Amino acid sequence: MGRQESIARSLTQALTTTNGNGNGAGERSSRNLLGWILAFFSALFSLYQLTLRKIRPAEFNKLRRDHWDVTDDAYVESFLPREEGGSKREEALKAIGDMGFSGSTFYSTADQKYLVKSVPRYSEYSFFRDDLLTPYAEYMASHPYSLLVRICDFLCLTGPSIGRLLSLAPSHHIVMDNIMYGKDQAKKRGEPDWESWDLKPTSYFYPERDIADGALTSEATKDQLADEFPDKIILSKEKADEFFATVEADTKLLADHNAVDYSLFLVRLQPPKGSAVNTNSDPTSSTEAAQSADLVADDHPPTVPPGPPSWRVGIPSADGKHIYRAAILDFFWAKHKIQPIFMTILITAWNFVFHHGHMSITTTPEEYRERFLKMCRSYVEVRGE
Repeated sequence: MGRQESIARSLTQALTTTNGNGNGAGERSSRNLLGWILAFFSALFSLYQLTLRKIRPAEFNKLRRDHWDVTDDAYVESFLPREEGGSKREEALKAIGDMGFSGSTFYSTADQKYLVKSVPRYSEYSFFRDDLLTPYAEYMASHPYSLLVRICDFLCLTGPSIGRLLSLAPSHHIVMDNIMYGKDQAKKRGEPDWESWDLKPTSYFYPERDIADGALTSEATKDQLADEFPDKIILSKEKADEFFATVEADTKLLADHNAVDYSLFLVRLQPPKGSAVNTNSDPTSSTEAAQSADLVADDHPPTVPPGPPSWRVGIPSADGKHIYRAAILDFFWAKHKIQPIFMTILITAWNFVFHHGHMSITTTPEEYRERFLKMCRSYVEVRGE
């Protein structure tokens, strides 16, 4: 079994063999001493398939059940192998994308409702675990329209492992809803491809781009930098005001806990064939809400409510040409952790000689938030009153 498949097996085992309280789900019957010894050494010498457990599962269970309307059965179902072509079983998790700058691994559930992302850096997973998890859970429970990505579980390695010591497999993972859910269904219906952008303020110093005009770095590496949205998000004034207020509240939470370098993941799709948005209607009316629901059909991420119109499910553009989704991602880089402190010292020394300015990972939380909000406003065009 390959590395990716072994990691996927570890994830599915952890996510499907625990009950709502994080205890063994009637899972493993009691073993004798020899059985425990064999299991210990199997886990110790495993290179890729590590034994994982949920971190503070009760808090994530409460978010899913009480606030996002996701039942335990429906959630676990997404992480079980699926029937395909008669008796053939399709693996529950599929590797997607590349390793990225952080060395993260990415998986999608076979039904594409959830993504699993590894968090390999100690500074990042310790920040979420020790500093942000509680305020994040409290905030998400009281802000249903938040754009912060919905994290449904947090997994970590339990016990010693050679694979972990050799950095062959990541020790921490987050499970989050997939805002791109519905893309494949739309493609099968013959609808245009969905577009997406990972947006950060581009005015910061990026060594891959700014040293020697990027000549020292491959195009593949530079392609992993933040995107630029080449158009405008066309919104009514009311929807624009709601968007700005939500982003301001979300980023205040992040800035208050020293987070920087987060991004706005923007998705743009076209309404289904034969559909059109009534741009003259009241955006808050039940008629438009129902119309928005029809436009996105069942292709919305599983962690709903709120239903449409919302940035999780779909906001119709004011000109009726597009539907937008958005989420704030990657908010695990905190300035008070050891690695960010080291990077800040390094870039400060570099700037003493070369004067390139700060990177998005070495600036202050307040300054990053200010530029992030300015970026969001620059991409919005208001139509009508």
